[in-house]
Amino acid sequence: MPVRIRLRRMGRKKQPHYRIVVADSASPRDGRFVETLGYYKPLSQPARLVLNLERVDHWIGEGALPSGTVTSLISKARKGGDPKVAVGEVDHEEAKSKRAEILAAKRAKEKEAAAAKAAEEEAAAKTAKAEAAAAKASEDAEAVAEKAGGDEPSEDAVTTQEVDAAAEGAETVEAAAEAVEAAAEEPAATEEPAAAEEPA
Repeated sequence: MPVRIRLRRMGRKKQPHYRIVVADSASPRDGRFVETLGYYKPLSQPARLVLNLERVDHWIGEGALPSGTVTSLISKARKGGDPKVAVGEVDHEEAKSKRAEILAAKRAKEKEAAAAKAAEEEAAAKTAKAEAAAAKASEDAEAVAEKAGGDEPSEDAVTTQEVDAAAEGAETVEAAAEAVEAAAEEPAATEEPAAAEEPA
């Protein structure tokens, strides 16, 4: 019976990898074989092919016929691989360094994202604090206006300095209210002598 060089399927369901074996042509695909010449992992990125070309040449010299797929793989192995198929064993040190680089890049990205989030939260807190201060200032101004006797402060009754003083805090609100009351009393004092002169 002629000898064939072909693939022998290994691996779990939907996750195959293959051994390249020398087997009798009458043997089933995953049955008995004479020798293993290498393996092929099509699902890795890139696909990985390991093949002992010396033993392949020996068996071809003995009359073994490679299958179509194995012929293609032997051709790729002789060329040193291509963009889709890498030839040779995995360099574990290189793979380890590559994983370390990927992990370092991922951690740096996470750190930048955390810093950006912290800066955003800080900016939001400052904005909220400024809005609260503005709301308090407007409330204090309304309180000063109510103490002056009107719903809305007039230009004569409330000056800009008094509104600024109202925005500074609770203690200055009392000072601003006193200033407003004093300003309201001054026009009344100037109007009294004028009223007294009219009857005479």
